[in-house]
Amino acid sequence: MELIEVKDIRKTYMLGKVKVNALNGIYASIKKSEFVAIMGPSGSGKTTFLNHVGMLDVPTSGEIFLDGKDVTKMNGDERAEYRLKHLGFIFQFFNLFNELTALENVRFPMMLNKQPDYKERSRKLLELVGLGDRLNHLPSELSGGQQQRVTIARALANNPGILLADEPTGNLDTKSSKEIIELFRKLNLENGQTILMVTHSQEIGAMADRIIYFRDGMIEK
Repeated sequence: MELIEVKDIRKTYMLGKVKVNALNGIYASIKKSEFVAIMGPSGSGKTTFLNHVGMLDVPTSGEIFLDGKDVTKMNGDERAEYRLKHLGFIFQFFNLFNELTALENVRFPMMLNKQPDYKERSRKLLELVGLGDRLNHLPSELSGGQQQRVTIARALANNPGILLADEPTGNLDTKSSKEIIELFRKLNLENGQTILMVTHSQEIGAMADRIIYFRDGMIEK
């Protein structure tokens, strides 16, 4: 089953008077429970593509279907609600609330979504990512790999069907990077999460089911 379908999306930016074509007619299909790496040189359109699938940006033209819904037709409020309920985001920079504990960081999106079981679920998610003994630690008291694990637990808070990761190991050492990708693989195999991951690392990309290569705003054939 195709969970993500992208049809002829194009994105044009204006930098002053200069027109920049960031995406040039992208067609892509990703099946449910697939783990896909997005690779290519800097400026090739990888992150722009991920942001469009994640509904953080709107294409100049084209269609994006998530689970059969054309999300390009949604208004801002509808996009925000869909993101909260169905998508999880993991970035290179952890974007944690520095004044909140690991547990409180994970609980935050659950409280936004008014989940009644947020106390128990947040604890279980941190245990799932191997931080059951770090629940009450602030981000400053955690290593980079541990902070990224908190970010992953938070991304899973509302049980999204799709996880979108942009260079999730970019700020981590080799050992932590491998552990994070192994965690992704575990989530993919055991929970059935569909994962779309941007990476520069060929070694990291090789751990996915398949790789989509970008160049000059297009997918290489």
